[in-house]
Amino acid sequence: MSSVDFTWLIGGPQGSGVESGANIFSRVCAEMGYQIFGKREFYSNIKGEHSYFTVRIADKKIHSNVDDVNLMASFDAETIFRHYDEVVSGGGIIYDSDLDGIKTDAVHTLDAPFKERLHKELESKNKPFTIAGVLEIAKEKGVKLFPVSFKSILLTLSEETENPRLKGLIRMYNVIGVSLSLGLVKMPTDSLQKTIDNIFSNKPEIAKINQQTANYSYNYAAAKFENFDYTLPGTQKEPGTLLVQGFQGTALGKMACGCRLQPYYPITPASDESVFLESNEILEINGDRPGSTAVIQTEDEICAMGMTIGGALTGTRSATCTSGPGFALMTEMLGWAGINEVPIVITNYQRSGPSTGLPTRHGQDDLLFAVFAGHGDFPKIVYASGEIEESFYDTGNCFNYADTFQVPVIHLMDKFHASSVITCKRFDTEKISIDRGLLLDKVEDGYRRFEFTEDGISPRSRLGIDNGIFWDTGDESDETGHITEDPILRVKMMDKRMSRLELISKRIPNEEQAVSFGIEDYTIISWGSTIGPVKDALDMLKKEGISIGLIQLKLMHPFPADYVSSLLKDAKTIIDVEANHSGQLGKIFKQNISRDVDYFILKYSGRAMTSTEVYDALKKIVQNKAEKREVLMHGA
Repeated sequence: MSSVDFTWLIGGPQGSGVESGANIFSRVCAEMGYQIFGKREFYSNIKGEHSYFTVRIADKKIHSNVDDVNLMASFDAETIFRHYDEVVSGGGIIYDSDLDGIKTDAVHTLDAPFKERLHKELESKNKPFTIAGVLEIAKEKGVKLFPVSFKSILLTLSEETENPRLKGLIRMYNVIGVSLSLGLVKMPTDSLQKTIDNIFSNKPEIAKINQQTANYSYNYAAAKFENFDYTLPGTQKEPGTLLVQGFQGTALGKMACGCRLQPYYPITPASDESVFLESNEILEINGDRPGSTAVIQTEDEICAMGMTIGGALTGTRSATCTSGPGFALMTEMLGWAGINEVPIVITNYQRSGPSTGLPTRHGQDDLLFAVFAGHGDFPKIVYASGEIEESFYDTGNCFNYADTFQVPVIHLMDKFHASSVITCKRFDTEKISIDRGLLLDKVEDGYRRFEFTEDGISPRSRLGIDNGIFWDTGDESDETGHITEDPILRVKMMDKRMSRLELISKRIPNEEQAVSFGIEDYTIISWGSTIGPVKDALDMLKKEGISIGLIQLKLMHPFPADYVSSLLKDAKTIIDVEANHSGQLGKIFKQNISRDVDYFILKYSGRAMTSTEVYDALKKIVQNKAEKREVLMHGA
């Protein structure tokens, strides 16, 4: 069977069902055995602005999107204006034929800079500023056009089913677009019907209308359009495969590892994780693990952080979840957790800053902020997950690190993770172990919470245990927690806390600190969600006989300097790939290893990296044609 690597794009106004349509398409393709990588892009406006979803389908494991689109399903004019040039020669555009005469000026959500660029392009090709104009360019490039009147489909279906409601249900345009696409690529229809039935299992009337619309649209495309080069008949489905949205990796990890309290304040893109947790508060878990997570929406991030700390003081595994601006508000209390040695986990879904920045767009902007967050010196761990599948297991590790070393742990995720949909192996809860560290169930007389010990870790009492009395203040303290400003005790207590950084470096296994995918003359250092596009780009280069090494950094603080130095000793050229302006990993790399990065591949447009553009930049470096900073720009 030939290899499948097919990208589908659906777009429309925010709130018009783009995400639902992509969900149906992804589930159908996953049900038919394909590997999926889907990515959602949307404006921060609540409704009306342009939203689109790109779904890549393959018969082998994939980790990212690519630049090119093979089939686009559009039911509004803006999607066509913004994405017509992404469709490859031989690919196709399904579009609402009623939009042919729409001019660019009639689409009020097209911002001026984009419209200016588009007009220049149309002028250069002597085309009108209309949908017909951009479609002519696509057709001349070799793209096949599939015009369909969405309104006529609903009208005909309304008459055939004797359901007058249907003819005005423009909310069905997303299902029409999905079904036309699946009919065009000859995907077996049974999976489409089954998927719709599952999604609307609690709403039989809505399921019936959607199935009727899907069936009609599918048959319409299958019968009318026969000249499309691509087909997706399905492939052998790997057993134990899961279709999962990005935020679910950490949410499920928190459930499995015994996190039982998550206070939070809503913020994009982190809120999805808390909402998912809240929707699944009651669990059935094997063994003696408790079965629910209390999710509490607080009045602000400062309160969320305080409540998380309070939960941890009772001995409950506690976390909060936020994004950059919310994390900024939490840092006052981060220091409080640090001086009082409180084990908490903060999941930070990074986005593009500074300030509100691009609130629904991607960025790895918070690495340095996380490493240096808080006033004064105190130990903490900053840990970064590369892919959604590993975020499940990393979440368990983060809680174990927090308990074992009695420090705050900042788990770095990002918007790329949160808005992606992937297929992966079903999460294995048996691989998550729970290590509560020196958490006491019983305390004898004379308890000292901050006792000086050989390794600097003091046995930890819970609130309310007999004899386990201790004091927590924001001030320096003695071993019981009472305030002190004695200079000798101050130095001794600071040294005790800070010695934990060395302990963390020694005790966390090397493979959890950094992952080597091979060292070559050219070797990449990278972290977080950028790892997926880098892996796929390296596979593309390998097919051309070009081998480039890769080290994925996971423990960002304390930085694993000795281990990374040993890995890189034979690498001649270091390439830093990350999604921020200044190359933040490169800065802490140089700070800890005293070695400069030779090239940066950076993206800070707010859009996620594709493997195509990483491949192009790496090839320029190997061919000695690259600038020191290669800045990537793909994405609408």
